[in-house]
Amino acid sequence: MAGVKGQVQKRGVERRRAMVDAAIELFARQGVRGTGVAAIAERAGATPSALIHHFGSKDGLVRAVLEEADRRALERLSITPDTEPTLDQAFDWFVRDAAHTAAAERELAALHTTLTAENLEPGSVLHTWFRDRGRALRTHLAALFTRAAADGTAPADLDAVTLAAETAAFIEGAHLLWLLDPEQVDLIAVHRSYFEGLAARLRMK
Repeated sequence: MAGVKGQVQKRGVERRRAMVDAAIELFARQGVRGTGVAAIAERAGATPSALIHHFGSKDGLVRAVLEEADRRALERLSITPDTEPTLDQAFDWFVRDAAHTAAAERELAALHTTLTAENLEPGSVLHTWFRDRGRALRTHLAALFTRAAADGTAPADLDAVTLAAETAAFIEGAHLLWLLDPEQVDLIAVHRSYFEGLAARLRMK
């Protein structure tokens, strides 16, 4: 019985993954508003009721897509929950992630930016998700800068919280500029320039 249960659970995970993959593809091509649950289910080889069973609603599926995008980024960068990178490692990660986004994830980046703008107001469906994600990013960045100050690779009097907000603002803003005008804005070059400049700035103090 344990083996049968394991197979059923595995099939459930595979179905859920197929639905998320289908949603990523269709959301990127048609937008969230232009994509119905039935179309996603058909693309995944499932029924609309099965999709609702797994995610509860279309909004639940959108959340799963965003979470999957973050999971892939962490996996791509070989980041684990107990990872404590150096400044140079973290800065290199951000540049490599920009390179991957520019090469293969423009649609997901556009989806993320659009949904962020659509959920700025408290009470909107994904406002809390985006707010908490932003807080988590700033917390990780602040911890990175705090460690650097403690080990001497950054000034001891560094304002880690403010620098974390600045860095997060750069990342979000750079992606927006690139999405609006990819012919004029080189996402990789902008990231490399910013993080090389930040590294030099920290070493000079």
